[in-house]
Parts: sequence; C-alpha cells; structure tokens
Amino acid sequence: MKKTLIIITHPDMDNSVINKRWLAELEKHPEKFHIHQLHKVYPDQKFDIEAEQKLVEEHDHIIFQFPYYWYYGPALLKKWFDEVLTHGWAYGSSSGFKFGGKKVALAISLGLKEEHLQRGTPLKFNLDDLTHPYEAMFDWIKADYQSHFAYYGMTFEPSEEWVERSVPLYLDFLDHFNCEKEDIIVA
Repeated sequence: MKKTLIIITHPDMDNSVINKRWLAELEKHPEKFHIHQLHKVYPDQKFDIEAEQKLVEEHDHIIFQFPYYWYYGPALLKKWFDEVLTHGWAYGSSSGFKFGGKKVALAISLGLKEEHLQRGTPLKFNLDDLTHPYEAMFDWIKADYQSHFAYYGMTFEPSEEWVERSVPLYLDFLDHFNCEKEDIIVA
C-alpha cells in the first residue's frame, strides 16, 4: 500500500476540536500517511510552488482535509489551488497533467448538522452540490476525484464522544480510499 498525502488546511489547529483529533490519529500511522499542514509549513502563506508540486508528484493518493465554512474551505486552501495548479504543470496541452490519474478526495468537518444541508431546507443545497467546484477543478486537471468524507454537527455536538465517534469512520474512509483495485480480493 502506498502512502496517502494528506494536505491539511486549518487556520487555527491549536484550537480545533475535530481536525486536531484527526491529525493526532493520522500521526499514529506514518507508514500510511504523509501529513502536510499548510498553515504550519507556510505561516507566511508564501508557498514554495516547486516543492508543493514535487510533493504531489510523489503521491498517487491525495486527501484534502479541512473545516468547511462559508460554503468553501479555508482561504489558504484556495490560494494553494490557485498557485500550485499552474498552467503547464497541472493543465494545458504541454503540461503532462501532473495531477492526472491521481486519486483525490476531500475530508471535511462541518459545524452544521447533515439535515441542515439538504435541498429544500433554508440553506437550499446539500454538500454534494456545494463541492461541485472542487469536482470540476479536479476534472479539469484530470485527477480521479472520489466521494468525500464529511463529519457534521460540530457546532451542535462538540462533545468528546461525538469527536471520538468520527475517528474510526475517518480511518475506515481512508482505508477504502487507499485500496487499489488489485488489492481487493474476491472470494
């Protein structure tokens, strides 16, 4: 099994509840996960574009982990997409589509309850609707975009029990995400 690159974008990890807990769990598995915290590596928010692109090139499976608010991820994640996914590297006729074929997914924590993010509610959209821009972007750069992992309700259920319930769900998602077709044994 190859290592999965997990790009974590959280503007205040020290005060995070769920992303901080997920990070602690991921750190227990260095043989499975390469953890890359954008706010920690780039506190000045000035990316080393070549280093970021090289990191992507070294991994076939990439997870973007972040809290979801104001209908998108943290600003630094958008900046990363804007600056790292350059013409001539990620897309364009002479790019070689360096992100092409890489298995990509989002791991999202949300304050809202899942029932709040549904069509027909005052918020009007579900999370699949709201993540279409990510899907479109990954399609444009020929990445293999997969279904997201979402854990809802942090505003309403910030209890330790609620957070701990998310950990095995996230790890199970990552295990399934990491499986290659040839890893699946049919009996």
